[in-house]
Amino acid sequence: MATRRTPPPLTQISDNLLEVKNLTVDFISASKAPVRAVEEVSFVIPRERTVALVGESGSGKSVSALAIMGLLPPQNSKVALHSKIEYDNRSMLNLSRTDWQLIRGSRIAMIFQDPLMTLNPVLRIDTQMVEAVQAHHRVSKKAALARAADALTRVGIPSALERLSAYPHQFSGGMRQRVAIAIALLNEPDLIIADEPTTALDVTIQSQILSEVQGLTRESGTALIWITHDLAVVAGLADVIAVMYAGRIVETG
Repeated sequence: MATRRTPPPLTQISDNLLEVKNLTVDFISASKAPVRAVEEVSFVIPRERTVALVGESGSGKSVSALAIMGLLPPQNSKVALHSKIEYDNRSMLNLSRTDWQLIRGSRIAMIFQDPLMTLNPVLRIDTQMVEAVQAHHRVSKKAALARAADALTRVGIPSALERLSAYPHQFSGGMRQRVAIAIALLNEPDLIIADEPTTALDVTIQSQILSEVQGLTRESGTALIWITHDLAVVAGLADVIAVMYAGRIVETG
């Protein structure tokens, strides 16, 4: 009888793309004592692997993701001085606004739970996708449109060239989330952080998007952090699962 291989702990895998060590985040209020949202969280993301952060609402999953992306509001939050976030052996703490503009969307992309966090409701899809391409690549509008249409096709949106001229409100919730995923894939990032992107969708659409994201990340060699409160969602998706509770990682496997 063959023995089942136990995956190594998240802090012991070599060739890591992202390393988070002792991440501690406090939310600051003028009238109340600081609230600790994340405490001493450590994990790594190996290249071309999928890691799931699983936990109940309020466990610190999304705050950890926002800290990695440099999206925590500086006036309301504070990352502890001993915290460490390194992407491709480069510290991500205290980067300048210019450095973040070069990294976000190009090296690291994020898919939010609500696609309208990504999509501007008053701009056509083609305008938004062309801007996303041209922000990181010196290409013509025609080339950017071709890349955008290809990305929509890859996430299962039919008649991609025609749909590019639509506005976000002309898409269903599932289709809007597919567009958000397509935008995340546009510049072929090394890492995608997906923050419960299928929670608001029905089970059938959820299953389709999970399957598509899994195929696309494997095809492109993109590492993935999938954040969810549902273990069943990541059972067939993740290489490693880290369970968060009360701001800490309490178990990995």
